[in-house]
Amino acid sequence: MTWRGSTTVQDRIFAALPYILPLISGLEFGNDLFEQFPNLQVILIPLMPFIFIYNKIPFAGMVIFLLLFLLVVRNERIIHFIRFNTMQALLLDILLILCSLAMSILGPGLGDTLITQTLYNAIFLGTWAACGYAIVQSLLGRYAEIPTLSEAVYAQVR
Repeated sequence: MTWRGSTTVQDRIFAALPYILPLISGLEFGNDLFEQFPNLQVILIPLMPFIFIYNKIPFAGMVIFLLLFLLVVRNERIIHFIRFNTMQALLLDILLILCSLAMSILGPGLGDTLITQTLYNAIFLGTWAACGYAIVQSLLGRYAEIPTLSEAVYAQVR
């Protein structure tokens, strides 16, 4: 669905880029999975430059988050397609922050059990599936309709 105008290749690439933020934020949940399947680390190779910057600059995640929100989402001169995808990536990142907060509170009580590992793996795989779907849809020039999340994005981005 490409309403509010057509998209160029450049627009599609810019719409897919913000999903790097939740991909990197979700890596903390994938540690158990990477230990169980070391060959899976190959999927991190394209993200290495971004991971390096994200880890070396203090508060990089928060700075990038605020810049994307203030300079992209709230800028009405940028096409709706890019603003929609940026806001959706930011909401995914907020969801990951909330999951991280919940796991830091519940983690000590649960310990390092199979339940904890399963929750971490589910969060990691869900994040990567949602971001992968959204990136592919963005590169195809379509709006990535993720239930409930996209409705919140439409409410924020007009």
